[in-house]
Amino acid sequence: MRDILVVKCGGNAAVRSEEICADVAAAHRGGRQVILVHGGSADIDGLAERLGVPSRRLVAPDGVSTRYTDERTLEVVQLALAGSVKPRLLTELRARGVDAVGLTGLDAGLLVAARKPAQRALVGGRRVVVRDDHSGRIVDVNGDLLATLLTAGLLPVVSPPAMDRDGRVVNTDADRAAAAVAGAVRASTLVLLTGASGVLADRHDERSVLPVCRVPRRGTPPVVTGGMGIKLVAAREALLAGARRVLIADGRRPHPVREALAGSGTEVLLEEE
Repeated sequence: MRDILVVKCGGNAAVRSEEICADVAAAHRGGRQVILVHGGSADIDGLAERLGVPSRRLVAPDGVSTRYTDERTLEVVQLALAGSVKPRLLTELRARGVDAVGLTGLDAGLLVAARKPAQRALVGGRRVVVRDDHSGRIVDVNGDLLATLLTAGLLPVVSPPAMDRDGRVVNTDADRAAAAVAGAVRASTLVLLTGASGVLADRHDERSVLPVCRVPRRGTPPVVTGGMGIKLVAAREALLAGARRVLIADGRRPHPVREALAGSGTEVLLEEE
């Protein structure tokens, strides 16, 4: 059984991507197969502001928040992730002697998503139906492409967007993209690095990190505030898809991957049926 580590570099501005790249490079040089998945919320928001494109969120009835992606926002997402965040990560990795390959979900059908033609959301406290959101859920991953790159000794650096089966570009959450990738390659560990110490019992107290958080196999996760809801949904999807271990940990600290693997954050487990 292959020992594949999937690391998701969060897009929060406080997350230290250079430290994440240093740890990822060290693991790669040590002989471990590693896939780095990234978002870029801070870069997307910053570029959207410069271009005059409003940044908006959709809140599902269960309280989980996601980015609202109309056509203009979809263009911003692609520009920010492929044109800013990914080159920065690739440069960091190359400076540490790692041969990394930058990919979006559009490359060779890496990420295939199904776009919802309509979805329910809460806007201003009212339940509405949104029909112009270009977002979707990943339904397939080209695991053969990732396996080929890993076997060749390369380190894939993956990000949204994805493509639907009709060839249309679809935005997708980066945590859930990381989960789908981890499931497709049967990762030994998925590390979701974020701008928090882990899953907190009290979101106002950084010291209240839960060493373990159990999530139901379906339905609303136990924590939805502070952007943690979507991460717990992603963790659940990774475990159900075949990843053996999922950790949510602090991406703001030195050696974030190493510290997460040593137990500094939260391990997510599935509740018993």
